[in-house]
Parts: sequence; structure tokens; C-alpha cells
Amino acid sequence: MTKKNKGNILQTIYDILFSKFGPMNWWPAKSDFEVMIGAILTQNTAWTNVEKAINSLKIRNLLSFEAIYKIDSDLLKEYIKPSGYYNQKTLKIKAFINFAKKEYNFSIDLMKRENTYVMREKLLTIFGIGEETADSILLYALKKPVFVIDAYTRRILERHNIIENASKEKYKNIQGFFMANISPDETNVSLCNEYHALIVKTGKMFCKKTPQCDDCPLKKL
Repeated sequence: MTKKNKGNILQTIYDILFSKFGPMNWWPAKSDFEVMIGAILTQNTAWTNVEKAINSLKIRNLLSFEAIYKIDSDLLKEYIKPSGYYNQKTLKIKAFINFAKKEYNFSIDLMKRENTYVMREKLLTIFGIGEETADSILLYALKKPVFVIDAYTRRILERHNIIENASKEKYKNIQGFFMANISPDETNVSLCNEYHALIVKTGKMFCKKTPQCDDCPLKKL
């Protein structure tokens, strides 16, 4: 992985994006549990579809560990259908719920007290939970200082020649690049939260598959 070194390029990107968009106030959810379910539902789908599925669960009072643990899988499939891939996502959600019961008795407080590395390794053993989903749960629900790497992050880094072939680079290498270049006193939950949210905002508005470079705030890079 070749890294472009122009001072702290990652700090420059953050400053530009924050100046453009201001605070993002992520994750858009009413509870930590809703974040966890949303992190699974958002796999391979647009957030607008996730919101429909979340609302479908919400109006049926199903946004809790206990409620989803008890509900029949066929019903759950129907309720989360707007998110797409609902058969697989039902299996993933049920696997996560079973894990939370077995390991933490449905206690989010116990999850938050778990060591970040230990918690991450446990999450990655759950069916359907990959690195991006695990880190989204760690950061946005459990308030752990980890940096989430997604397709927008890879695309922005590659298109600005910060990391060559970022689209194919190992997740841990890109994550390590961010964590190593954010000074220790700033490697905290709020910064990781805000930075990733700003990247997603930029990706959705400008750094699409067909880029909209003319108005992009990062054009100056």
C-alpha cells in the first residue's frame, strides 16, 4: 500500500469536509439497539430502504432484543423486506440476537464494558457480521473508538491518490492508516464518528460511481 504524504492529509480531508458540511450527528437512530439492527440491514442496500424496514419494526414494537428473539423468522422476513436480501438478513439478525443473549444476556451496558478488541473478535464470529458491520456496531452503538471503512472511504482515497488500489486493499490496512494518522489524543469516539459520517456524506453527494468532481469540496486536493 503506497501512501501519499503531504503533511497530515487525513486531517486536511477532515477539516475540508467539516468546514463544508458541519456536524453530521450520526448514527440516525433513537437507540443503540436500533443502530445494531440498522448496521445489519444496511448491508448492500440504500439507507432509505433501511429506514422503511426500521419503521416497519418500530410500529410493531419490535425494536428490542427480547421482541426479535421471540418473533417467528417468517414474520421478521416480512417486516424487513424493504431492506432487500431479507432471507439472509433475517438469519443474520437472529444470529446476532442469539449471540447477545448467550454472551451478554441482552445487556448493551455489558457489551460497552467489554474490551474493544475482544468485542470486535466476538462480533466477527457471528454469521453475517463482517468487518464493516462489526465496526459500525462498535463505533455507533457501543461507543468504541474504531474507524469504519466502507466503499466510499476506499473510493475517495483511491481517486485522490492517497492509497493506490484502495478498492482492493485489505480492510485492516486502511483502518490502520486512519488510526495511525489521527493523533492519540484525538483517536476517540466522536472523531471516528464524525469523520466517517462526513466521508459517507461526500460519497453520496459527490464521489459516486460516476464522480461529480466539479462541486466536490475535495476537488482542491
